[in-house]
Amino acid sequence: MNRIEHPLLSQSLGSQKHLVSFRYGEPDARPKVYIQASLHAEELPGMLVAHHLRTFLQRAHDDGRLQGQVLLVPAANPIGLTQRLDHHAQGRFEFGTSENFNRHYPDMAEAVWPVVQDRMGPDAGANVAAVRSAMGAWLEQWQPATELESLRRHLMLLSHDADLVLDLHCDCESVMHMYCEETCWPALEPLARLLECRAVLLAKDSGGGPFDERLSGVWWQLGERLKAAGLNMPLPQACASTTVELRGEGEVSHPLALMDTQAIMAFLAHAGVLRSTSAATPALPAPACKATPLAGSQTLRSGRPGVLVYLVRPGQSVALGDVIAEVIDPTSAGGSTVHQVKAGVSGVLYAVVRERYVMAGGEVGKIAGAKPFRTGDLLGA
Repeated sequence: MNRIEHPLLSQSLGSQKHLVSFRYGEPDARPKVYIQASLHAEELPGMLVAHHLRTFLQRAHDDGRLQGQVLLVPAANPIGLTQRLDHHAQGRFEFGTSENFNRHYPDMAEAVWPVVQDRMGPDAGANVAAVRSAMGAWLEQWQPATELESLRRHLMLLSHDADLVLDLHCDCESVMHMYCEETCWPALEPLARLLECRAVLLAKDSGGGPFDERLSGVWWQLGERLKAAGLNMPLPQACASTTVELRGEGEVSHPLALMDTQAIMAFLAHAGVLRSTSAATPALPAPACKATPLAGSQTLRSGRPGVLVYLVRPGQSVALGDVIAEVIDPTSAGGSTVHQVKAGVSGVLYAVVRERYVMAGGEVGKIAGAKPFRTGDLLGA
């Protein structure tokens, strides 16, 4: 195991933050897996999973079972970890810019296309190596102007050449679910089974430049550019990345974290990163859900302000028109008024908000529907 501290750009006198990474295995070993936690710094279940992963990965290394390499970043956002307002963590948006820590990563396909378009040939492996080299060179020459840009650069330098990327997040209150690009789903479907995901949301470029899609998206985007240019050169999907939502913010416990750690370790064995302890490959569990389009996910909102009371819990299947929650105004004349929030699609209610007072227009929850109906940027703020 190799522990490295990566200093971020110092944006103020006397202030310096560091990103910490742990490498298990040799730097040139394949497959390379990159795992990070708590990019949204108030989302802590992933940080506890990373704590347990360190023990499991070290044991696998000591036992000689590590065939590839795993690069682990247990606390991916040292900036957000310091942000508190009135005793409340504020780790989703950077105070200086109001930018989401999981948006606005550089478009790597756009960045490297001028370099790689003339380097592509008939050898798929050589093409992958050329793209990874160009990505690394572009990131090395990037001169960040702010602490936030410095964080983004370090995270991408550590992960740009990974075969598999797991970005560990969580929702407010939710069941286990995943987001990933359509081209990544075949490689990541075993992970969804092992984690017992109750929802999997697929998209082709969900918008906003999130961390995971800037790593996987470069491959299919360059493939499309090659085709459009009339260049019949093989370029496989060399990185499969996903955002794993480890239930809700309050579900930080050793039993859950150990269960999720064991699922991730089983996935690493399935992906050939770890040598199995038995001759037979363990069978994957049956899927707990079907993957659905992110464009079919409905974000429920309240038309009125009031006290929010849920009638349905995350993980339950709902039908079009079902009442998901009530919003109660106890101040109205002639008795309290009750506003119903109804499902606009059939599917699984996979996430709800933690606050139980909602403003007019405020978010109430999310339903994974099977039929796409949204366009444009598909991710919320």
